[in-house]
Amino acid sequence: MASIYRLRGLTLRRASGPPDPLVKALQRDLRCLGYLRSGIDGWFGPVTERAVRALQFDLLFGSRHGKDGDAPVAIRSFNRGRVAAVTGVVAERLAACIEEMLVDHRMVTLPRSDDSLAANREALARIQELEDLPVPRPFLLAVLGQESGGQHFRTPTLTDADDFIMVGLDRNDPGRPDRITSRGFGLGQHTLFHHPPRADEVESLMLDPVRNVLRAITELEGKFRHFVLGPTSATQADDRLSEIGRGALRVCRYSQPDPRYLTDCARCAAEHLVDIGPTTPLHPGTTATLHPTPYHPETTYAAVPDRSRFGCDWPYAVRRYNGSGVNSYHYQYQILQMLRQPPRSSAIEDDPSAPARRAGPGAAGGHARRHGRRYDKA
Repeated sequence: MASIYRLRGLTLRRASGPPDPLVKALQRDLRCLGYLRSGIDGWFGPVTERAVRALQFDLLFGSRHGKDGDAPVAIRSFNRGRVAAVTGVVAERLAACIEEMLVDHRMVTLPRSDDSLAANREALARIQELEDLPVPRPFLLAVLGQESGGQHFRTPTLTDADDFIMVGLDRNDPGRPDRITSRGFGLGQHTLFHHPPRADEVESLMLDPVRNVLRAITELEGKFRHFVLGPTSATQADDRLSEIGRGALRVCRYSQPDPRYLTDCARCAAEHLVDIGPTTPLHPGTTATLHPTPYHPETTYAAVPDRSRFGCDWPYAVRRYNGSGVNSYHYQYQILQMLRQPPRSSAIEDDPSAPARRAGPGAAGGHARRHGRRYDKA
């Protein structure tokens, strides 16, 4: 089926004019294909332009291979000489490539919901019903709030028809800024480094939010077990070593069967608070301090729960869940602040503007995005 914006001589480009139905159709296709983080509103602004540039990059240079496996098809196989440069402008030849991608059986498009609000409410209810979690439920809910705003699908508004799965886009290749290096999907923002996704990944990680979150639980537990007090510097948390030492991992200050075991994090978080500023060392013994990054513009954090006083090592594990370096400390401070006011499911579900925290520079609304989760050293 021909797209309505594939017209001879027509070009779509960044503009400040009124919403355009042709642009809206383009945005929907870019969301289907995994190149637009959010926004089906008809405005061709910097976010849509960046999505077009990312698609053009893949049509020219994209690889089928990722460090987590191979995609079912190489995006550049759809080019066939039609796209010659990364311009951010959509003309007939690029539109033809998009048409072919959308009908090719190897291109598994991203899922959407006919009732995002109900789907998100059901997803969170199912998460709340999970029993015998190996991670603290309050930390998990804070991570989900930080990663996706607690939403599996975006909730459309009167001016934005976006009802696709939540997507976060990482661009961690400084030499090639148009390249999307990884994508996070859904409530738990499970990360894939290849694109497009395989059909089994859509089925298991995108259509089923519980399995999506179970992956996040497994990863968070893995960071706790193997990246706080691991055998090498790359598998250790410097803040934990400097504040607590090398003693055994601490699962919780309470022991089973105490009902507070892995559940009473909000009380622990409220006991001791600290203010973090631009001159505050990231941890004792380092000269490194907090500073803004392309992903986190913040320079201060007020009333942050003191990670060293929790009596457990989950504050350190949650930082390693995000990676390392100053970005991971931003992430840690934000998660700890969220523990003081755990997100209510209704507030998360009913807020259509809740941002995907993995959204990056140039994302809708200008939200600064957190960095990719996987870094190699603390």
